[in-house]
Amino acid sequence: MTDSINDLLARHTLIFTIVVVVFSLFITFFSEPYGNGLISTSFVKTLGKTVCLCIIALAMDVVWGYCGILSLGHFAFFGLGGYMIGMWLMYERTAIIVQEAATNELLPLTETELSNAIGNQIFGVVGGYDIPSIWMFADSLGLQLILVIAVPGILAFIFGWLAFRSRVTGVYLSILTQALTLALSLYLFQNDSGLRGNNGLSGLQNIPGIEYLGQEVISIGFFWASCIFLISIFLLFHSLMKSKFGLIITSIRDNETRVRFLGYNVEIYKLFIFVLTAIISSIAGALYYPQAGIINPAELAPIASIYLAVWVAIGGRGKLYGAIIGAAFVSLFSSWFTGGQAPDIPLGIFTIEWVNWWTVLLGFGFVIITIFSENGIIGFLRNIFVKEK
Repeated sequence: MTDSINDLLARHTLIFTIVVVVFSLFITFFSEPYGNGLISTSFVKTLGKTVCLCIIALAMDVVWGYCGILSLGHFAFFGLGGYMIGMWLMYERTAIIVQEAATNELLPLTETELSNAIGNQIFGVVGGYDIPSIWMFADSLGLQLILVIAVPGILAFIFGWLAFRSRVTGVYLSILTQALTLALSLYLFQNDSGLRGNNGLSGLQNIPGIEYLGQEVISIGFFWASCIFLISIFLLFHSLMKSKFGLIITSIRDNETRVRFLGYNVEIYKLFIFVLTAIISSIAGALYYPQAGIINPAELAPIASIYLAVWVAIGGRGKLYGAIIGAAFVSLFSSWFTGGQAPDIPLGIFTIEWVNWWTVLLGFGFVIITIFSENGIIGFLRNIFVKEK
C-alpha cells in the first residue's frame, strides 16, 4: 500500500533538501550572470522573496498549526527584522555617498560634519537632520545583526510572558497579537519614530561595499542564502516536532488543561515556541527586504499577518511542507496577477482587472479549499493521489 505523503516526507527529510538544492542550482544555471539569461534578475528576486515568505510560513505553522496559538502579529516580527538590517544598509550606503561627494574638498570631513551630512540625507525627507538615538548602532553590521535577533526576541518574550502568564488563549490572544501589530505600525507611521515614518527605508537592494557585483549577482546570493536558511529551519522544526518536545507542544494544542494537569509548565513551552518563531520570522525579514529594496510601516499592518494565516491554512496547517506550499503558491500567483502578466477580463459592464481583484480571488480560494479539503492543498492532493491504509 502506498505510504501517505505525510509519512513519506516525515521519514525522508533528505528529499526536501535535495529538491530545494536542485531547484536552486537550476535557477542559478539559467540566471543572467551564470547562464543564458533565461531567468531574469527580477524573477530571481521574486523567487528569493518567496523563499523568505515560506520561512515565515513555517514559523507560523509551528506556532499555530502545532502549538495552537493563532498569532496575528508574526508579520510584525518579519518587518522588524527588515527594519533592523535596513538601518545598516541605508546608513552605510548614505555614508559612502557623502564621503565620495566630499573627496574634492580641501579638508576631510570631521566626525560631526559626516554625521550631520548623513542625518540630512536620510532624515531630510521628514524634516529632520539629526540621527535618532535608535540608529546608534546603524554603522555596525555586527550589532545590527544582533538586533535582528534581540529586538523581536525581547518584544516576543515580554508580550508572551504577560499573555501566557495570564492564561490568555483563543480568540482573545489573537486579538492581543493583532493589537500589538497595529500599535507598532501606527507608531512607525509617525515621522518622529526615528524610522522615516510613512517613507520607510529605501534603496536596500544596494549592498554597501559590493555594488560592483551588480544586482544580477547579488540577487543570486540572497536567493541561495534564503534557500539555505529555509532548509535549516525546516530540518530544525521537523526535528523538534518529532521529538518529545514536539509531542508536548501538539498536546498543548489539543488539550492544554490535561497537559497542565500532568505537571508540565505549559506557559514555558508556549513562550519558547512564540519567541523562537518570532526570531526566525525576523531573520526571514532581514533576508527579504534587501531583495525587495524598500520597507515601510504598511508592511507591519495587521492585514499582512492575516494573509500569513491564510497562506498556512491554504497549504495545510500542522504540516510543515503544507505551509511552504501555501506560501509559495500564493506568493507566486500574487506576483503573476498583480504584476500585469494576467490578462484583464472584459465583461461588458465592467472589466476584471486582476491588480484589484486578486485579493477577492484569494478569499474565494481560501473558502473553497477549507470547505472541500480539511488539510488545505496537502489534504486535497493526498485525497486524490494517495490511498490510505
